[in-house]
Amino acid sequence: MSEATGGIHMEEGGGGKIKKFLYLNRKAPYGTIYALESLEVVLIAAAFDQDVSLAFIDDGVYQIVKGQHTKGIDVKNFSPTFRALEGYDIEKLYVEKESMEARSLKETDFLVPVKVVNAAEMADIMQSQDVVLSF
Repeated sequence: MSEATGGIHMEEGGGGKIKKFLYLNRKAPYGTIYALESLEVVLIAAAFDQDVSLAFIDDGVYQIVKGQHTKGIDVKNFSPTFRALEGYDIEKLYVEKESMEARSLKETDFLVPVKVVNAAEMADIMQSQDVVLSF
């Protein structure tokens, strides 16, 4: 492993071992740095051609809700950046059904296409990853 590659083992000849990374987003989009930091780290991992997935649980589901207006809190709205994920081949986005329903959200409320999964399915997804990072 190398610090230059963010801890991703790069094999000789330029190729590297592809790992499955799951970024678990648990925090509301504003008020802390967690949501923005997660998004930046996701884009970096994708640039290294890793198998990247995102999961949104708890208040993290708010990160991908349409129509966010942040002018009143004087913070830049970074939610449109989620639309760029597809350009990085990041297409595995999961929302925990229980978290979504507890916040009276529907799948149509989200900026990007997601797969809604129940808590047991989310646990299976987490178990199948090489690395799970929680933000």
